[in-house]
Amino acid sequence: MKFFAILLMLIPTSALAHPDDTGSDPLVLVPLLAAVGLYLAGALRLWSAAGRGRGVRMLHLALFAIGIALAAGLLLSRLSHLTTLLLSAHMIQHFALMLIAAPLMVLGRPGIAALWALPRRWRAGGARVVVSRAWQALVHPLGAWIIYFVVLWGWHLPPLHQAALRSDAVHAAQHFSFLGAAMLFWHAVLSRPRAEGHAGAFMAVFATAVQSCALAALLTTSQVIWYPAYQGGAWGLDRLQDQQLGGLIMWVPCCAIFIGTGVALMARLLAETERRLQRNS
Repeated sequence: MKFFAILLMLIPTSALAHPDDTGSDPLVLVPLLAAVGLYLAGALRLWSAAGRGRGVRMLHLALFAIGIALAAGLLLSRLSHLTTLLLSAHMIQHFALMLIAAPLMVLGRPGIAALWALPRRWRAGGARVVVSRAWQALVHPLGAWIIYFVVLWGWHLPPLHQAALRSDAVHAAQHFSFLGAAMLFWHAVLSRPRAEGHAGAFMAVFATAVQSCALAALLTTSQVIWYPAYQGGAWGLDRLQDQQLGGLIMWVPCCAIFIGTGVALMARLLAETERRLQRNS
């Protein structure tokens, strides 16, 4: 409970009082608050039935709270206003959302909490969805990678990206499709219990790093302005410099996160393989 009280305090009050100053609006705020309510309701109901800390531990709750507090800060602070001026600010916002907030939220086990938040008569149906072939295909490393690829490249196509800059509704859809695709991807990567799963997760991370770095390289090296809707001028950057900086933000720190994750997965895969060899020898 204390974590969620802190979370609500972290949501910038200026964003609620002056949405025009920050670029945030109820289309962003309401889903975040709904996610907090759903998670909290599910965790409390689960603990009431099975005991405190069962299924969703306090550590999980803390990780989810940190992740969603970060998402709220990214989407409701004055950084959101800068994203209408600078592509580089947009890159900071979206890749912090996808590569820091999303995995933290996934580590909080939101699926379990969401399932227990459902009414009892719907819970069995929700469990059947989780084990269905369609859902398992979505959270398989290949399926999650495809969704991440389509969302990332689709929203960086100039017509769609500029539409998001001109419409609050489209912009909110962009935010939450990025967050949703990232949560699917990190669920697929972080929930592989066996060596075969670690291998698939490693390949998904490697392939995502390649396609993200390719998009970043195109942005960084292009001499053509991809998104004329950005005004530029902030931080002393013209529009081309802003685009190049945005590409570098996607390229260097973001690809470093993927490389670090890939190294960790490979280490787990090698350790699991070694344990299997020792058991069989």
